[in-house]
Amino acid sequence: MAIVDAVRTLEEVRHVARLLSRHRGDIYSDLWVFGVNVGLRISDLLPLTMSQVRSGVIEIREGKTGKSRRVTLNGTAMAVVNKRIVANPAHTYLFQVESNRAKNKPLSRSAVSKAFAEVGEILGIQLGTHSMRKTLGWVMHSQGASLERVCKVLNHSHPAMTMRYIGLTEADTQAAYSEFEIRV
Repeated sequence: MAIVDAVRTLEEVRHVARLLSRHRGDIYSDLWVFGVNVGLRISDLLPLTMSQVRSGVIEIREGKTGKSRRVTLNGTAMAVVNKRIVANPAHTYLFQVESNRAKNKPLSRSAVSKAFAEVGEILGIQLGTHSMRKTLGWVMHSQGASLERVCKVLNHSHPAMTMRYIGLTEADTQAAYSEFEIRV
């Protein structure tokens, strides 16, 4: 599996959404916006049904870990849900494909990966399906959330895993020495 990056600023997050909409359509943009707000793995995002998200609370068993997970949707995630329900009332899946070949199926992981990689190429970053989770973690951490809180949201077993996952680097550590000066 290729290493992918987190998008590190809110403006870049918005830019990715705009590029996905322009180059691949609203379904990819909506998936991006929803994904960076809920932090689920792509394997748990794509099979979400309209009925699972309608209430504003998602209750799933994670495919990778088998852990039960409850996610309360924020306003932005609910706006995506409501937009998709209004635009596609007959759909079963939140991110359902409209083509005849994949009738009544959600987007495929490979299609999402390809769309994200294309936009990443435009931006000069390695963008992939895990970038949504990594971006949520990075943005939370950069806005002051404790590493333990980010770890809990991403459902990681240890903060060290979260540090690696969101891409905290040696340069970030070194920058802290000058950013956090204690004058006496």
